[in-house]
Amino acid sequence: MRRLLLSSALVLCTSAAFAASTHPSNAVFDPLTREPIQQTTRESQQPKATAIPRETVRFDGKYAPGTIVVSTKERRMYYVLGDGKAIRYGVGVGRPGFEWGGTMTVTQKREWPDWRPPAQMLQRRPDLPRYMKGGPDNPLGARALYLGSSLYRIHGSNEPETIGQAVSSGCIRMVNEDVIDLYGRIKVGTQVVVLR
Repeated sequence: MRRLLLSSALVLCTSAAFAASTHPSNAVFDPLTREPIQQTTRESQQPKATAIPRETVRFDGKYAPGTIVVSTKERRMYYVLGDGKAIRYGVGVGRPGFEWGGTMTVTQKREWPDWRPPAQMLQRRPDLPRYMKGGPDNPLGARALYLGSSLYRIHGSNEPETIGQAVSSGCIRMVNEDVIDLYGRIKVGTQVVVLR
């Protein structure tokens, strides 16, 4: 079993709904944290993601049926079906400095979860609320799968344009429709393998 390689900054994902008001109006902001991003040219800005359809694909990995495999390089997640097949989903992954990899298990499942930013995030972003009730505007989206004892989640998002991008603070984001589909397929104890 792989040892979990966590970046030193264990923080949860946040929403673009909380824009910083102390930056120039022409500043470019991270779509997740709303922190300013240094941009040198117009071409260096990340393009908007297009829809990434959920589909059943060929999968030759060595993983048992029921395993979730996240390829952070591809920005895709695979739910292993067996017989050489998997369901592939588009995902958003950790931005530079917030990447991680390893093997964990799903320890909790929540529908329309509440959100409490962790202390590390509040230290960086004191403007964030201390608590947000679950619902359509909540940054954890329609469903959340809690990974081990870490602060990381696989969760829904109300920002579909971030799927296929490296924008989160370490969480794995999915469109709400896809996380609802995955939530119905898995159970507590499901193995999650995150590949860097």
